[in-house]
Amino acid sequence: MFTHVAIYRGVTMSKEENAKEASPVPTVEMAAMALEENVKNGSTGKASFREAFKAFSKFGDTKSDGKHVTLSQSDKWMKQAKVIDKKITTTDTAIHFKKLKSLKVSFEDYNKFLEDLAKTKGANLEEIKSKMSNCGQPGVQQLTAGKASATVNRLTDTSKYTGSHRERFDESGKGKGIAGRKDTSDASGYVTGYQHKDTYSKTH
Repeated sequence: MFTHVAIYRGVTMSKEENAKEASPVPTVEMAAMALEENVKNGSTGKASFREAFKAFSKFGDTKSDGKHVTLSQSDKWMKQAKVIDKKITTTDTAIHFKKLKSLKVSFEDYNKFLEDLAKTKGANLEEIKSKMSNCGQPGVQQLTAGKASATVNRLTDTSKYTGSHRERFDESGKGKGIAGRKDTSDASGYVTGYQHKDTYSKTH
């Protein structure tokens, strides 16, 4: 009886091993397919370029189906992504956009527009797409911690204030609250109604 059990277990294990050998996991092939799909859809890491295209194609146009983008929407997108700068200007985008001979272009044609623009201006196409993919929702400017900190430091720098405004912050730049905006008297006293403690001897 024990012999049969041992043989049965041996047969079972051999079947499982054969099944594993018969179905290898194509990890390399799957990774290659995923990469190819990402490139096709314009995905550049954190966010999808296609999704960003769809969002900006609806920016300022409630009737848009998200499949076409105008030059105006493209410029707003590229400005928010900081792609339009001294190297690439709105004049450049207008010239290359007009080559497509359409007021609204599809996602496929827009990729051709970017390729042509990047090639002409000597810019990195993938870097442009990465910036445009990760610039946030339309109309939402993303502030870095460094910029925010610099702004706060500038506003709390007492050396830049004059007159009564200088008294609004202490030496460390921390706001004094109402004490920095209004003169308050010391209401503490030994007798009810007695105010301005320690000032009697100075005035008499």
